[in-house]
Amino acid sequence: MGRYDIERYLNVRSAYGASFGPDGERLSFLMDTTGVAQVWTLEEPREWPEQRTFYDERVTFASWSPERPELIFGMDEGGNERAQLYRLDAETGEIENLTAMPDAKHRWGGWSHDGDRFAFASNRRDESVFDIYVQGRDETGDEADLVYEGDGWLSLAGWSPDDSRVLVSQAYSNFDQDLYVLDLETEELEHLTPHEGDIRYGSASWAPDGGGIYLVTDEGDADTLYLAYLDLERGAQSAPESRGERETTRESGELEPVVADEEWNVDGIALDDETGRFVYSKNVEGYTELTVGEFDADDPTEFETFPEPDLPGGVAGGVSFDPDAERFALSTTGDTVNTNAFVVDVETGEAERWTAAPTGGIPPETFDESELVHVESFDGLEVPGFLTLPGEDEASETETGEGVPVIVDIHGGPEGQRRPSFSSVKQYFLDRGYAYFEPNVRGSAGYGADYAALDDVEKRMDSVADIRACVEWLQDHEAVDPDRIVAKGGSYGGFMVLASMTEYPELWAAGIDIVGIANFVTFLENTGDWRRELREAEYGSLAEDREFLERISPTNNIEHIAAPLFVLHGENDPRVPVGEAEQIAEKAEAQGVPVRKLIFEDEGHGFSKLENRIEAYSAIAEFLEEHV
Repeated sequence: MGRYDIERYLNVRSAYGASFGPDGERLSFLMDTTGVAQVWTLEEPREWPEQRTFYDERVTFASWSPERPELIFGMDEGGNERAQLYRLDAETGEIENLTAMPDAKHRWGGWSHDGDRFAFASNRRDESVFDIYVQGRDETGDEADLVYEGDGWLSLAGWSPDDSRVLVSQAYSNFDQDLYVLDLETEELEHLTPHEGDIRYGSASWAPDGGGIYLVTDEGDADTLYLAYLDLERGAQSAPESRGERETTRESGELEPVVADEEWNVDGIALDDETGRFVYSKNVEGYTELTVGEFDADDPTEFETFPEPDLPGGVAGGVSFDPDAERFALSTTGDTVNTNAFVVDVETGEAERWTAAPTGGIPPETFDESELVHVESFDGLEVPGFLTLPGEDEASETETGEGVPVIVDIHGGPEGQRRPSFSSVKQYFLDRGYAYFEPNVRGSAGYGADYAALDDVEKRMDSVADIRACVEWLQDHEAVDPDRIVAKGGSYGGFMVLASMTEYPELWAAGIDIVGIANFVTFLENTGDWRRELREAEYGSLAEDREFLERISPTNNIEHIAAPLFVLHGENDPRVPVGEAEQIAEKAEAQGVPVRKLIFEDEGHGFSKLENRIEAYSAIAEFLEEHV
């Protein structure tokens, strides 16, 4: 039955989102010691940290002012994702709500270099689109200046070194974006990336002289993302009329590759725009490879590198430089390593752990490590995944001698990716004698644009067929009991669970659907207005693909379901409305399927509060104990 209960595992803490204060002596980070993520600070490695926020709701980010002992953090209510921005005075502890518009989303866009202003994107004017705002540090509420009215999903990527401009990104889908520069004095928008078809432009950062942009892109028919430099020092020309009146566009062909890898993505770059020091990461089959360096002041495509930091775990990110760019903070995690913040010396690569997020009294050596495997699917495609078997002590506790039960945990997105990072839930079930399999079926990110497009619209069910191939591979594994295989997934992964259970009912002993999509038509009709266009780009549109979306929706194939089903959801979910859970539970129950439903009134798209997580996963464990 396991050595530790779920409460112990869910008390394994995570420390992440670290950044340096303006003096370079103090580090802020987010940690979930209280059950939800709050802001903490410390001044020395591994010292006792000071808790700075005390809310029942999760804090989503925290960003220090570059000049003053204050930071801005974001927080929503009940998981509704309508984040507000708050300023914390780090000396007095005083907190002020800077936005105070609870019906609108506020997406952080960064401090100006002088710390007098900050920028954000918000859908205050129209829930379906985002505009760009600039606000003084001591202004509140509606005192922010609306500097650009958007027509879609806009976000910000930082202020120019002289604070006269901001970088703006517009997303049409997860694989198609544009970049713009917004002049804050003239309020004119300059289009940097005119293109046709789907091209990604992301992780944009200003070069130190403000004359160019570093970014990752797959422009030029590249399958993977590469690091490039975009020169801004050339003349502009007239914009297409469809892009608005206050806009110019730039000639194409000015993009210079800096680092390319034909097999793996350069995921992103963190750049200090005073020194040109940087950290970029590659995603190599789910594992992080970091490169630390400094760009040449005379040639923006040339750089020197420093020693690679020696970090535990295998997955790292969230880089933040100190004021002099002599060090940077980041978080790191792994199968057997809970998330903590480290500080790395740029020139030596020496890494020091600063936070001491506890493991709930569970010895880390009892955590089990995954193995990267590849499964051949129905059409010969190699599907990667991570298989974790329970240790010998856990496996010996299973009651049969015919192998262990397996939880097939399917990621959301659908352009998500399972990576070998720490999961307290996974370790809990491993401790109870379950194996854990995490596939990255076609459509997953991390394996190139072609792989990610293999499940688009009419090819959606090919990814479900990948799940079948993975289960059949597991059934042949000597350590596995082929009659005790469980489907589990959240969000789009919840759809994959339901679709796998209706398409291939004979494979499953049980299914667990967490905040999942049950019917694509009702999902698209009821999701947040600001998300609909982005989601239609992936799944298909209500106008053109309704018949297909109806045909593949699990609610319309419910007569095939056979295995017991557990449905969990948050009442306030703005992405996948709770009606998706209600209808699948009702229709499955009408088929005579054993169904359990659990709805949390104070949660959104997932479960952030500790007491709810304990209740949810205790109930899942009981459900599996009964049926598996």
